[in-house]
Amino acid sequence: MSRSHGTGLAPWHFKSLGAESVFEHGVLVFHPENISIGSNVYVGHYAILKGYYKGSMEIGDGVWIGQQCFFHSAGDIRIGNNVGIGPGVKILTSSHSLEPMIKKAILHQPIQFAPVIIDEGCDLGVNSVVLPGVHLGPLVQVAAGAVVTRSFSARTIIAGVPAREIGQI
Repeated sequence: MSRSHGTGLAPWHFKSLGAESVFEHGVLVFHPENISIGSNVYVGHYAILKGYYKGSMEIGDGVWIGQQCFFHSAGDIRIGNNVGIGPGVKILTSSHSLEPMIKKAILHQPIQFAPVIIDEGCDLGVNSVVLPGVHLGPLVQVAAGAVVTRSFSARTIIAGVPAREIGQI
């Protein structure tokens, strides 16, 4: 059975919810019926897991999600086992298309969807941002404040805006 240090959520609301998961006070979850959470997952205070009426969010076992994170899974999010996600991290799977010579507000442009995949053992530093279509291979280290606009292979250390490789693990 899962537990909460705060208000929490009933486990029957999720597509699936593993044992011993913790939801701190103030966590918000939208469309939990499209969210699968593994065992021993920690979700920090005021995190937002924004499921969508389509698409899915899959969070593996042993994942740690820091305070005030925001995940938007309209285009699918898949997070592998034992991933550390620092406070304030944003994971986005949709954006407005920017057609040449647009004639209306960007807000009213069509929305594009692309999945985000974060493989096992990755670590996302405080306030980093992962944009639609990114795939991070196993054991990628994302520095604090990085904006990840493209995919990176296993054991890469990335930093900057936009993120670039600065080393290997």
